[in-house]
Amino acid sequence: MSRRRIGFWYRLAAVIAKPPLVVLFKRDWRGMEHIPAEGGFITAVNHNSYLDPLSYGHFQYNTGRVPRLLAKAGLFKTPFVGMMLRGTGQIPVYRETTNALDAFRAAVGAIERGECVAFYPEGTLTRDPDMWPMAGKTGAARVALMTKAPVIPVAQWGANLAMPPYAKENKLQLFPRKTLQVQAGPPVDLDRFYDKEPTPEVLREATEAIMAAITEQLADLRGEPAPAQPYDHRMARAQQRRKAEGENAK
Repeated sequence: MSRRRIGFWYRLAAVIAKPPLVVLFKRDWRGMEHIPAEGGFITAVNHNSYLDPLSYGHFQYNTGRVPRLLAKAGLFKTPFVGMMLRGTGQIPVYRETTNALDAFRAAVGAIERGECVAFYPEGTLTRDPDMWPMAGKTGAARVALMTKAPVIPVAQWGANLAMPPYAKENKLQLFPRKTLQVQAGPPVDLDRFYDKEPTPEVLREATEAIMAAITEQLADLRGEPAPAQPYDHRMARAQQRRKAEGENAK
């Protein structure tokens, strides 16, 4: 398949976004050689700041392979942002609605046309106390197993230092000047899953392989070991609920 042209809207977005990114931040980009030059593929990216789509997008744009990100459908209703998202071909995600499968079909179609589709498998900003990737959702794995497209793990760090997630006030902390680090790794080995029925167990195992690859890249960026097990937000909430119920019962 041929590669997607960057096009007017992406170039316009770059004209708007790149100058402040270049001026306000330093960059440490690694692993661009792992981004396929041709054909459809998936990038699986960790999410630790509202700013990191710009950091990752800058990195990916400079490889010449622009991504189509899955974004919350509500963002498409914002006048200017929605216009830019539609113009650059981003994919709206309608959670828990009858249109929920549209994003899946759009992602598969884009890959089959030779495009890059970017997933944030965690589904939201990480809630891990130390900013490591959480347990992932299965959407990226489901698309990967259907298309057999390469899955490139991408880790990023630094945007969270400029705009910490879940801060009471999402104000930019620009000084001292932060370094936006982005690192792509080699494709995740999913061959062992391709001939299996995509059961929930298979999708879970494939997702764990993808998240482990992202975490490995992030550990390299941070220069420190990752936790043995990824943070599971649902499990943590259940534990907190049981603890609260136990204290209330005293």
